[in-house]
Amino acid sequence: MFQQPLDPIFGSLVWSAIFAALPLILLFVLLGVFRVKAHKAALASLLLSVTLAVVGWQMPVGQALSATAAGAFYGLFPILWILVNALWIYKLTVATPWFEVLGRTIRSISNDLRILSILIAFCFGALLESLAGFGAPVAISAAMLMAAGMKPLKSALVSLLANTAPVAFGAMAAPIIALNGVTGLPIQELASMAGRQTPFIAVLVPLILVFIVDGKRGLKQTWPLALVAGFVFGLAQFVTANFFAVELTDVVAAVATVVAVLVMLRFWQPAEAMGHNDDVDLVAAPETEQRTLLAQARPVDALRSTPTTAIKTARRSGGTPDLSDNTRPEPRQVWKAIAPYLIIMGIFSIAQIPAVKAWLGVVGSVTFAWPGLEVTNAAGDPVPATTFKLDHLKATGTLLLFSGLITMALYKVSLRQGLKIYRDTLVQLRWTIVTVTAVLALSFVMNLSGQTASLGAFLASTGAFFAVISPLIGWIGVALTGSDTSSNALFGQLQVTAANSTGLSPVLMAAANSSAGVLGKMLALQNLAVAAAAVGLEGAESTLFRKLIGWSLGLLVLIAVLIVLQSTPVLSWMLP
Repeated sequence: MFQQPLDPIFGSLVWSAIFAALPLILLFVLLGVFRVKAHKAALASLLLSVTLAVVGWQMPVGQALSATAAGAFYGLFPILWILVNALWIYKLTVATPWFEVLGRTIRSISNDLRILSILIAFCFGALLESLAGFGAPVAISAAMLMAAGMKPLKSALVSLLANTAPVAFGAMAAPIIALNGVTGLPIQELASMAGRQTPFIAVLVPLILVFIVDGKRGLKQTWPLALVAGFVFGLAQFVTANFFAVELTDVVAAVATVVAVLVMLRFWQPAEAMGHNDDVDLVAAPETEQRTLLAQARPVDALRSTPTTAIKTARRSGGTPDLSDNTRPEPRQVWKAIAPYLIIMGIFSIAQIPAVKAWLGVVGSVTFAWPGLEVTNAAGDPVPATTFKLDHLKATGTLLLFSGLITMALYKVSLRQGLKIYRDTLVQLRWTIVTVTAVLALSFVMNLSGQTASLGAFLASTGAFFAVISPLIGWIGVALTGSDTSSNALFGQLQVTAANSTGLSPVLMAAANSSAGVLGKMLALQNLAVAAAAVGLEGAESTLFRKLIGWSLGLLVLIAVLIVLQSTPVLSWMLP
């Protein structure tokens, strides 16, 4: 039996906290300063954490290695099992003409760039985030906005900022599932709490988008539509996360918002439409920098992050794909284009039927003690992470696999082609797989060895002020790692440890890590690089960073105020 010590370094909690933070500091320095590849940085930090666990915290070597294996396996299943199958479904649609039909359906609704920024970047981007993630929503929505006539730099900014509200529940709620895995807190409570925080961000995002696109005029002329879009998205997030299936939160929110916007457009239109000829780049870089960036832009390259059939065909013929086709598809084509998302909603809805859910809970899940781990905390209580719950049949990734097989049948994708696409998906995610497994292994080693407990105990000495620090920790985690899932894996247990020591709600602080973390997504180096490449402005990452950091920090302050109030009697009634 290994009992976690709180102050193993020189018998000092301060020194123990400093040493416990070294793997995280190394990760951030390698990523942010030396720009080392994410998977290499994660592996280096994991190696340092294992060394500290054995030498500093006196964890037996066998248990340290077992903790590493447990974290890596949890990274593979269920986290990567979700991500791989979600991205596979997306790539299945891309391999057919139906993805272009879906894009054309959205573009045919309006030629107003402000409205399209809401439909494409906010709604369609959220739908892609629910399945693909990993920059796909930013790349595809930026390319589609450019095709509609929006300036390259502005297309990138709009797409990056829109990719905030859905991130906490992205990839079929992978961040919340990871948070549950490292903290042991009930997943429904975590989802409910996040669903009572992120909607406040969702309400503001469409308003900011129309301001970025058209300044004060855009805000004045389109605020009713932007407000409706944000309110419906936030309300759908709250209802789905609290009362339905957490995995479907973004899918339901995106679809509900599209429907609400379409219905409103039948009865209301802005005073004047803003076409591409009216697009003044209000957020452009200084004139000299703008000329340099635009000189680098290449039309075909600007669309290379959108791997649709049309683009591949255009490349082979040496031309530019026509994504500006706004012809409205026939209703039958529209239904078939959105079929994969309807199939996913149907499969997950069936899985939530009480009888089916109970059956899956019996035959589709197994709980066991992870071999080689016998760990108690400083108080002598068993650590939850030593028990592993394997949901094989009822897992989100398995339900996505079933949805993908049905999509294959509907789209008449052959088994051979489906397997090839799956293999390509694994190849595309190969370094992501290494990164996620290494980060989860790092988090498990830190949590099980007691490093996180030491760091959390030190932060807990700040008392109630930790409610202010908590959102900042989540924001830093996502800004540096580029992933809300990774940030939750790294800091979830730290948030809970500090919360328990300060008398704050552990569910509130853990959810705050995820909800506030999403605001760092727009500044993550990986996301900035994807956006710059998507619009053909490689090297514009610093420009995008400078234009977005104000919005990111401003929204962070707002969500931090909300979380602080939720930690006090003022808004404590909002806790689940």
